[in-house]
Amino acid sequence: QVQLVESGGGLVQTGGSLRLSCAASENIGSYFAMGWYRQAPGKQREMVATITKGGSSTYADSVKGRFTISRDNAKNTVYLQMSNLKPEDTAVYYCGTKRTMFRNYDQWGQGTQVTVSS
Repeated sequence: QVQLVESGGGLVQTGGSLRLSCAASENIGSYFAMGWYRQAPGKQREMVATITKGGSSTYADSVKGRFTISRDNAKNTVYLQMSNLKPEDTAVYYCGTKRTMFRNYDQWGQGTQVTVSS
């Protein structure tokens, strides 16, 4: 079971930026995809951004043009660069793994809190 440790969250004003990191305890190069999800109070967890081992990325419509996902397989780390943050981006952000094409995201970190003040 891989250990995923997220970091980089915090309190930021509207329009500010943060970079989240997700460090994995093992080689992520073979994983089909890595992703960032978020969960706001009273809401379901939702996909924010994903990136395949080939480098293809997908984004939720609400973050397109503002967030960028990247991965450094040599460091076993996935990043989420967040810019022009809005109060509605406030949530706990989780890193997850999709080990094969046929599996769901089923390994998660403990999450990191992002709070955007208006």
